[in-house]
Amino acid sequence: MERKPTFLHQMNPLITCMIQADNMQSAIKTARNAAYDGCDAYGFQLEVFSKEQRTDDNMKSIFREMGRKPIYVTSYRSGQNAGMSDDELVDTLAWMINCGATLADVMGDYYCPDPIQITYDTTAVAKQKDAVKRIHDLGGEVLMSSHTMKFMTSDEVLKIATAHRDRGADISKIVTTANSEDEELENLRTIERLRRELDIPFLFLCGGSHTKLVRTIGPYLGTCMWLTVQRHDKLSTNAQPVCRAIRTIADNFDY
Repeated sequence: MERKPTFLHQMNPLITCMIQADNMQSAIKTARNAAYDGCDAYGFQLEVFSKEQRTDDNMKSIFREMGRKPIYVTSYRSGQNAGMSDDELVDTLAWMINCGATLADVMGDYYCPDPIQITYDTTAVAKQKDAVKRIHDLGGEVLMSSHTMKFMTSDEVLKIATAHRDRGADISKIVTTANSEDEELENLRTIERLRRELDIPFLFLCGGSHTKLVRTIGPYLGTCMWLTVQRHDKLSTNAQPVCRAIRTIADNFDY
C-alpha cells in the first residue's frame, strides 16, 4: 500500500490551509488556489460540506486535488452534522481516512459532550480510545481536539493535552481565548511550556480579541502547524490568517 504523507516528524511547522466549502467544486477550487499560495498541507472540514455531496467519488476527487500533501479532516457536531451521533461522526472520520485523508480530529468530548470539549467520563474515554485505535488501524493519524473557548492557565492546558496523549492521540489541539494583552502573552508562555513538557506534537491556538500573535508566531515557539485560509469568505474562520501571508513570513523569518 502506498505510504501516505504525514503530519508527524516534520522538520518545520506546516502551513495548513483549512477548507470550509459546502460543495465539491468550491472545495477543489480552493485547494488549487491554496497550492499556488504555498500551503504545505490541507484541512477539510466535513461539518460544512453538503450531505448530498458526501460520496466516495466526490471525496476522493477533492483529496486528489490536494496532491501529495498531508490532509487533516474534522467532523464536528456543528453545521451539516447537527443531529448526528458521535458514533456517526467517528464513522465519517474513518470514511475520510479511507478516501485518502491523513489526520483525523477526534474531539476530546466525543461520547460525553462538555462545554470545554474534554471529558473524563471513563466510559466515554474508553470509546475515544477505541476511535483512536480504529483510525490508526486504517493507517491514519489522530489529532485530539478541545475547543475550550475560554482563557486557561498553562496548568489547565497541560492537563488537557496530557489527557489527549494518554488516549492515544498523535497530536493535541487546544483552542482557548485571549481578550487582553496579558492573556495573549500568557498563551505564548503556555506554548513554550507545552514544548518543554509535552512529549507529543501540539497545536495551541486561541480565539478572542487578541489572537494574532499566537496564530502567527506560535509555530516558531513550538506548535506543529499554522491553520490558515486561502481567502476569507462567509464560511471561513475569521481568526485564521491568510495562507500567502504566512508563506511570506515563513520564507523570510530566519528563526
